[in-house]
Amino acid sequence: MHRYAAVSAVLAVTASVTSAQAGSGPYAAPAALPELSSSALAARYNAVRHDIGRARATAERVGDTGRARALGAFLKPGRRFLSFDARGHGRVVEVLGDLGRADRIAVVVPGADGNLTNFDSWKWAGGGARALQEQARRTAPGTRLTVVAWLGYDSPSTLSPAVLGTGHADDAARDLRTLIAGFGRTSPGARIGLLCHSYGSVVCGRAKGLPVDEIALYGSPGTTAGSVADLRTTAKVWAGRARGDWMQYIPKVRMAGLGFGRDPLSPAFGARRFDAGAGPHSAYLKPGSTALRNLALIALGRDAEVRHG
Repeated sequence: MHRYAAVSAVLAVTASVTSAQAGSGPYAAPAALPELSSSALAARYNAVRHDIGRARATAERVGDTGRARALGAFLKPGRRFLSFDARGHGRVVEVLGDLGRADRIAVVVPGADGNLTNFDSWKWAGGGARALQEQARRTAPGTRLTVVAWLGYDSPSTLSPAVLGTGHADDAARDLRTLIAGFGRTSPGARIGLLCHSYGSVVCGRAKGLPVDEIALYGSPGTTAGSVADLRTTAKVWAGRARGDWMQYIPKVRMAGLGFGRDPLSPAFGARRFDAGAGPHSAYLKPGSTALRNLALIALGRDAEVRHG
């Protein structure tokens, strides 16, 4: 923890300058979107697609080749997005499946370092959500599971002091609550699972009292909650950490507003433990992995089949 904090402090000035530069870039603010509801889904998808196309044109004009390539992939036929913002490191929320007909919805909440250019990697929200959907299809063919890749917040850099506090998570928690409320209008009756990785578990921990059915915390530094009861949820709460994850070496403390408190894997926290395999911190959604298989079972509500850690 001390080394992690020291690196963050040394790079604080650089990170702040980088963030300011990213926020003042050439990309326009997104257009206002219709409220999330079943009747407005098609209009919303179309509006977001227009914003992505506009941002790609900007990226090509200014020579931002990495982002232009990523946004070109977003515009491929069949892809649908609930929201998008090209400013800064970028925010994007993709829907995989038919949200309006979903029986179950799994929301992948990523951790630090998420951005538009890495979104489609299986290590991050979009590619990981796609791997989860494919695993769920193999596990339970015919299940109407929609997976939502939710890079809907300003994901902090691991090389900035922000990753040690809850500022980004508190902002994200408000938007996550809005998303979950919207699902009540798009998919009434659907059961909802949150799959929260690393700093994303802090986001889920700060969004207390969400009306969801399953919460999985994996690769977590802590949530700032001392126990499952502190999350004020009726959901089944799971926790897992891969044996090769460096997060196991980070002390789970919270002092002076830094750190995130009790380890979700500790017996005192009270979560159900699932086997997350032996991979590294970024490989929980790797195709074929033990962690992915168990996370898919949690997303599907097949609790009795989850292998415990």
